[in-house]
Amino acid sequence: MHLRGLSARSTRRRVRVAGVTAGIIVAGLLSGPAAQARPAPEPPLTTMSIKSPPGGANVRVLVFHGSAAAGDESPVVNAGIEALEKIGLSAPARERFKVEATDDASVFTDATKLGRYNSVVFLTGGGDVLDPDQEAGLEAYMEAGGGFVGIHDAARAEPYSDWFTGLIGARPAASSPGSVQRATVEVGDRRNPATQDLPLQWKRPDQWFNWTKNPSGDVHTVARVRESTYQPGASANGWDHPVSWCRDYDGGRSFYTGMGGTVSSYDETDFRDHLRGALLWTNRLVRADCKATITANYKAERLTRPNQPGQNDQIGEPHGLVTAPDSRVLYIGRGGADSSQPVVTDWNDPDVGKGKGQIHVYDPKTKQVTLAGELTVFGNKGGGDELVKVEEGLLGIELDPRFEQNGWVYLHYTPHSRLNRETQTAERRVSRFTLDLATNKLDLGSEKVLLKWPVQVHSCCHAGGGMTWDSRGNLYIATGDNNSSGFSGGYSGNNPQPAYKGVSFADARRTAGNTNNLNGKILRIHPEPDGTYTLPEGNLFTGRETDEGGGRTRGEIYVMGVRNPARIFVDRTTDILYAGWVGPDAGEPSTVWGPAKYDTFAAITRAGNRGWPYCMGNKQPYRDRNLPDPSQPLGWYDCDHPKNESPNNDGLVSLPPVTGNNIWYSPQGGAPDYPRDASGIPSYKKEEATYRLPWLTGGGQAAMNGPVYRYDAASASDVKWPAYWDGKWFVGDFYDAGQPRNAVLMDPKTQGDGGLPVHSESLKKIVPVGNDGIKNLMDWKFGPDGALYVLDYGRGFFTSDSKSALWRVTYTGGGPTPAADQLARGAQ
Repeated sequence: MHLRGLSARSTRRRVRVAGVTAGIIVAGLLSGPAAQARPAPEPPLTTMSIKSPPGGANVRVLVFHGSAAAGDESPVVNAGIEALEKIGLSAPARERFKVEATDDASVFTDATKLGRYNSVVFLTGGGDVLDPDQEAGLEAYMEAGGGFVGIHDAARAEPYSDWFTGLIGARPAASSPGSVQRATVEVGDRRNPATQDLPLQWKRPDQWFNWTKNPSGDVHTVARVRESTYQPGASANGWDHPVSWCRDYDGGRSFYTGMGGTVSSYDETDFRDHLRGALLWTNRLVRADCKATITANYKAERLTRPNQPGQNDQIGEPHGLVTAPDSRVLYIGRGGADSSQPVVTDWNDPDVGKGKGQIHVYDPKTKQVTLAGELTVFGNKGGGDELVKVEEGLLGIELDPRFEQNGWVYLHYTPHSRLNRETQTAERRVSRFTLDLATNKLDLGSEKVLLKWPVQVHSCCHAGGGMTWDSRGNLYIATGDNNSSGFSGGYSGNNPQPAYKGVSFADARRTAGNTNNLNGKILRIHPEPDGTYTLPEGNLFTGRETDEGGGRTRGEIYVMGVRNPARIFVDRTTDILYAGWVGPDAGEPSTVWGPAKYDTFAAITRAGNRGWPYCMGNKQPYRDRNLPDPSQPLGWYDCDHPKNESPNNDGLVSLPPVTGNNIWYSPQGGAPDYPRDASGIPSYKKEEATYRLPWLTGGGQAAMNGPVYRYDAASASDVKWPAYWDGKWFVGDFYDAGQPRNAVLMDPKTQGDGGLPVHSESLKKIVPVGNDGIKNLMDWKFGPDGALYVLDYGRGFFTSDSKSALWRVTYTGGGPTPAADQLARGAQ
């Protein structure tokens, strides 16, 4: 028996706002028809016993349309009741329900009658529509496991009740726009029954509430309204503007939609389907996950301890990770020394830049870390300017697809032994090693060199390094453009003049824009058991092209025109390649030279040219420059017909057309775009820019591409992320302010040609930011247990420190609700 007056928990929830605060809330909530707000009496002693769970196989829905406002009933109410009746009658037999509508709130104090309903729908106006006993009855109904659906103006009801605010999830702002406007709804949850059949981008007219407090993170948002598609007014919520959400609340199930504010809404097939799906869940006819984006359902824990003084026993300078099928995590240190160790920068010293590229193994069974091995790398020159520091070293790690059987580990690194101090050049290689699966020790003598190529190391930077596999056993290798960030004013890295011993170090047309050079590329090869490789079909070149005399292409190239792709990932369900790369340094666009620095992410469905150093973003061109005076701008590059006319080019002059990218961002905002002239050249005037992705900005920025999550229903893991995230692409940045740390949803029809994400979800409360969280994200991947493993680089540069760490983010929210044995008509 529920003893209302004796429940401390319930009494706390019935706190009513008084005095000035009450006046403010009334002003915000009662912006519709005038409502008569009653005083706030103490809740009386009430005894309420409702069967648990309410309702049964003969599914009934109570539609309550009581109103505190005088006058005729809103036509929206009649339209809503009629639509709900049709939904209940027209559904497949297993999903049908009966609707009973009333404006008599006494039903909420009749335990027997209330207990017959599987769900209660509020089609109310604003104001106090329930007295304290009636609200206590509704609370008892929810505690018994009832279902609740609130539609539009229901968010303005019971303005004094904290408990009802929790039931609804958010309250409308007083300055919400009052007119009907057509807007685009981003349908982010592709699995919830209320949204799974809706368009990804749902365009419809309605009245759109702004919220006094954004509920994201406290509720599970299934759809957002895109503010750029209508006029949200002064109280706009920004890019994260929830419009429909759900959560398990106080023992029951609550669903709310801010839509349904017009009569015509209820004539829309899609909106009726939205309500139908919500009621399937609240009626206990299907199970659904309404927990997946609630922050409290995730736990972030640091797995590694700080290193012992003067040692890297736990972690090196973090640079990449990979998870094994048994959930072991292998992670690498690039080669920057512990701050207590010496750094040699003198090129006359044979030990210049000598560092230790370290491979550590975290074993989740023992929770212990093993230093598996160390490679002697060129990669330790500390910080400083670009003629001092270096980004070479141990750059990437991957495991063979048959790792459980053969223990093969692939490493992408710069061996110190191949350094030429005279020419200041080095060798980059991808090698295969064997790990002893029993001891977690790497056999350094087992090395098989698959692929090697030259790099200049006179000047920093842009080494890239990530690796990944597709489902066909092809290995993808990301290489940076091996180019200085200077000498071009932070715009296109295309200055042909600076060179050392005849090797250019400031002209990315020598590397990324060169069809005959392996730097600034994503390579694709097929490793063979004997330590060699073959070339798969479908790469950008075969290496046998006869164009321009022949001998001007490399068959390993899958993608050209990338600047510094540190992290890449192939979704083996689709074999789509996802990549991110760091852009140049210009803080603002230039009408002379082109776009500001753009960090970039791309969903790559086929071989192609991604533009650098000719074009960025959605095919925004840079200005050419050349000898004899590189300071003078020449013509704009043609992104559809780019030409490499650099004196440092030994590849083709005529290049493949540039493919636009999906995500790009600058210090000014996400996806900046400009008006274009008759020749297609953007104005590059900052005041004329539009920002097509308002959910991200840059500043200090370093793109860190992440995985695409795939939910494994067969896994028994109790920490795996829920199915909501399935198919979502994780994009992040080394930094943690306005820079991205988001999961995005792409449109399969447009993603291969540069289509923008259709939905974005912030992860900053789940993958926590801040100095005591994961402040400097260096790599992130899901393990076979469905948990997310993350490397925090630490707070310095070119070294490790006490904040350098491996983390794990797990889901703790449990499975879908209601429980299978609570389904009203049994499990299907």
